[in-house]
Amino acid sequence: MKSDIQIAQEAKMLPIMEVAKKAGIPEESVELYGNYKAKLTHELFETVKDKKNGKLVLVTATNPTPAGEGKTTITVGLGQALCKLGQNAIIALREPSLGPCMGIKGGAAGGGYAQVVPMEDINLHFTGDIHAIGVANNLLASMIDNHIHQGNALNIDARTLTWKRCVDLNDRALRDIVVGLGGVLNGVPREDGFMITVASEIMAILCLATDLVDLKERIGNIIVGYTYEGNPVTARDLNAQGAMAAMLKDAIKPNLVQTLENTPVVMHGGPFANIAHGCNSVRATNLALKLGDVVVTEAGFGADLGAEKFFDIKCRKAGLKPDAVVLVTTIRALKYNGGVAKEDLKEENVEALTKGIANLQKHIENIHKFGVPVIVTLNQFITDTDAEIAYVKESCEALGCDFAPATVWEHGGEGGLQLAEKVMDVLENKTSNFHYLYEDELSIEEKIRTIATEIYGAANIHIEPNAKKAIAKINSLGLSHLPVCMAKNQYSLSDDPKALGRPEGFTTTIREIRISAGAGFIVALTGSVMTMPGLPKKPAAEAIDIDAKGTITGLF
Repeated sequence: MKSDIQIAQEAKMLPIMEVAKKAGIPEESVELYGNYKAKLTHELFETVKDKKNGKLVLVTATNPTPAGEGKTTITVGLGQALCKLGQNAIIALREPSLGPCMGIKGGAAGGGYAQVVPMEDINLHFTGDIHAIGVANNLLASMIDNHIHQGNALNIDARTLTWKRCVDLNDRALRDIVVGLGGVLNGVPREDGFMITVASEIMAILCLATDLVDLKERIGNIIVGYTYEGNPVTARDLNAQGAMAAMLKDAIKPNLVQTLENTPVVMHGGPFANIAHGCNSVRATNLALKLGDVVVTEAGFGADLGAEKFFDIKCRKAGLKPDAVVLVTTIRALKYNGGVAKEDLKEENVEALTKGIANLQKHIENIHKFGVPVIVTLNQFITDTDAEIAYVKESCEALGCDFAPATVWEHGGEGGLQLAEKVMDVLENKTSNFHYLYEDELSIEEKIRTIATEIYGAANIHIEPNAKKAIAKINSLGLSHLPVCMAKNQYSLSDDPKALGRPEGFTTTIREIRISAGAGFIVALTGSVMTMPGLPKKPAAEAIDIDAKGTITGLF
C-alpha cells in the first residue's frame, strides 16, 4: 500500500495558472510561488465583489481519537466528488502548522487519494505565512521590552504583560522563561513565555481581517498589558501596528493550490481549534464563495470546538450563513468512545458502538441548535462491518439527519459521490435557518455557561478567582459584548480529556480569561489546555527525511 506522500509525489499537478483559470481567476490576479502555488492579489477581491455568493458547506467531526477521523480527507474528497458531479466547487482550507506536523500528525493536507498538493510544500513552510505571523508577533514583543528598557515612558507594569513570544513548533521548555538576563545592556529581567505561532492573536487577526486597513486597525487594538495605574497598553501606544502590518502584507493574501484531481483549493490561515478559533481566513472563505457555486470548508477538531467557534465567532464576525454541515465520524472513533482500546478497534463490536454513538448523537444535537441541516458521513475503513455501518445509518436517520458513507481515501472523488449527491440534495431541498448560540448582550459568564451547558453538556461552570478578576477588567474596558473563544482539550466534550462518549453532570472549570481585543474575542481557558503544546515521546519528526535528490519521506 502506498503512503500518502508517495501518492502525492506521483500526482499529475496542473500548472497553478491553469487551476486559476479553471476557478475563473484572471492571470493578473495570480502571484506565482513556483509552478504549483500562488498568492491571490488584493485586486481580485474588487473584481469579484459583485458576484453572488455560492453555497457554504462546513465539514466538522466527532471528537478526535488516536485512530484518526480523516476530516480534512473528507473535505478534500467531497470537493473532488462535487466537481465530478459537474458542480463548480472550491475548497477552502487552513494551512498546516509545523508544530503538529513535527509532533503527532506528520502532515495535514488530507490523505490517500483525497489530498491537497504539493503536499511537502504545504506541510513545510508553504508560502511563509505562518513565519510572517511569527515575526510580526515577536516584533511587538521586542518593542515592548525595548520600551521598558529605554525608560518606560508609558509606565508599563511588566508584571501585567500578557503578550508572549511565539514559534511554530511544539516546545514545552519555552512555556515559561525569564528574559533580560545578563546585565543592564540586555534589558529588564522579567518572566515571559512562548506560545505556538498558530495560537498567536496575530494569527486570529489575520484570519478575521477583511483587508490591510482592517488588519492594521486590529493590530493596533491588541492589549499587551497594563500601566501601574491599571490602564490598558496597546500595540498602537507602542507605534507598532504599521511595521507589524507591513510584515504581513503578503501573508494576508490567500494561497491557491489544488487537489490530486486538480480541484481548486484556497488555503489560508490556521489558528488552532482547541486554543483559538480553528478556521481558515475570512478572506479565503469570502473569495471562494465568489468564485465557486459550492464551497467546502472545515473547522478544526470536533464540532464542540471547531464548529461552535466557526458559527459563533467566524460567522458572526464575517456575516457568513452556512447552508449545510457534514459531520465526519468513523466506526473506530465510535467504538473508542464506547470504551474499546485502540489496539482492538478492528474487531466488530456493535455493543461498544451502541455506547460510543452517544458522542455522535450529541454533536448532531449541537449542530441542530444552530439551525443548520446535518449530513453525517462515515469515513469507511476495510475493517468496518455491514452490521456496524447499518447501525450508524439507522441511528443518524432516527435523529433527523441525512447519512452517506465515503471511501475518498481509497478512491478519491469517486469514493465521495454518495456524499456529494446527498449534500447537493440538502442544498437544493432543505433550508438553513442559521442563528448563533448566544447574543452579544449576554454577560461573559453567561456566554461561557451557555457554551458549556448547551454544547459540552456540563451541569455547571466554575470560574477561578483570577479568571473572575480578568472578567471584571474586561467589563471595565467595555468589551464584554465580544464572543467567547473556549480553549478546551479536543478529545472530550468535557474539560477532562479522559471522559469519552457523552459525559454528563460535570462542571467545566475556567482557570484563566484573556482578552484578544484585536481579534475581537475573549479567550476562556479550561482544564489543563496549553497554548504551547509539547512533543510526544516519539515525535513524527524522527521519521521525516530527505535524500540527495531532495525527495522527502516520512510525511503522512
